[in-house]
Amino acid sequence: MRSVICLCLLLLSSIAFAQTVPSAEEVESRAREVGRSLRCVVCQNQSIEESDAALAKDMRVLVRERISVGATDAEIIEFMRLRYGDYVLLKPPLQKNTYLLWFLPALTIFGMGIWLIFAARRQKPNIETPRQLTEAEQAVLKRVMDDNT
Repeated sequence: MRSVICLCLLLLSSIAFAQTVPSAEEVESRAREVGRSLRCVVCQNQSIEESDAALAKDMRVLVRERISVGATDAEIIEFMRLRYGDYVLLKPPLQKNTYLLWFLPALTIFGMGIWLIFAARRQKPNIETPRQLTEAEQAVLKRVMDDNT
């Protein structure tokens, strides 16, 4: 009797650990979401969902297969990264080898700002204060103005 109860409990517990098979719509929506974060390694800056390349098609099939067997999105992305390298990620991770990629735009803008400041200082307009006219110049100016009226 005890062995029958243990066998029944064992069978019931296996049901709790059984994975549910995701529906086709669920697989498709998750695959599109994951595919938008993966770069086609053949195309330039296109996700595997946007690309028409044969390799992108193979990558889409691979993503859908991994979803069907129950892999999470993070596991799929990590699998693809291990297989194709960091280039496959549309948003590369912040690592020592990607510091230049992440910080070069900000450093370029900062450098251009410093350069503009120094360039503006070098080309300061030389504005002099106006000097007063001498009495002879005032007389000539008055005579010219009187002739024109």
